[in-house]
Amino acid sequence: MRAVQFHPNLSYEDFVRGWRPSSNGKLELVNGPFLEIVEAANQDAASSYVLVIEEINRGDPAQILGEMLTLLEADKRNQANSLELTYKHPEDEPGGVYLPPNLHVIGTMNIADRSLALVDLALRRRFAFVDLMPEIGDAWKVWVREQVGFDNSILSDIQDRMLDLNNTIEADPKLGRQFQVGHSYVTPLPGAEIEPASWYRDVVESEIGPLLEEYWFDEPTKAREERDKLLKGLGWL
Repeated sequence: MRAVQFHPNLSYEDFVRGWRPSSNGKLELVNGPFLEIVEAANQDAASSYVLVIEEINRGDPAQILGEMLTLLEADKRNQANSLELTYKHPEDEPGGVYLPPNLHVIGTMNIADRSLALVDLALRRRFAFVDLMPEIGDAWKVWVREQVGFDNSILSDIQDRMLDLNNTIEADPKLGRQFQVGHSYVTPLPGAEIEPASWYRDVVESEIGPLLEEYWFDEPTKAREERDKLLKGLGWL
């Protein structure tokens, strides 16, 4: 598995193939991370290879992927559908490059970030989409209890308050389910020695609270009310 992250300055030449300065002072045609994993997958057909693209909509996927956008299609994952690349390499297979069926591409994106564009329809057709929602349930409680040692009563209290907050966010017509607060906010690092009360208060006041102020920037009173509900009446604080 290999992970990369898209960003606004990433280009086709960075990700697929482009010219780079070499140690002898000349330009050299170099494969980017995408073609590197394609080559590895082609040479090891018995294994599965996974490329994870974090924040796939933070860059320009169509510009970054180039011909790869066509080759991603399921019915073109064979040598018969090879394409010659923008920058040809003497060692390319006859007919060009193709993506093997044992290469799996996973892209993650945060659709709640208003500064980012949604992916275009051409890219959307080539991916199956799965929503990943906050998981502040029993599995979360078991993990935090085993890794950090929090009492189950404390975890149940945090769980109830976070679920109530997320229900409020989901019901708000200006926000919706994609703006729910994720479980990572209330998941401590494994093995850390943490005093639950001070840790939880810090998380609410310095992380979740400012996030709510962004959500309800035109309703500061509501933001404060929802933040205060996360702390009010906690017997273990």
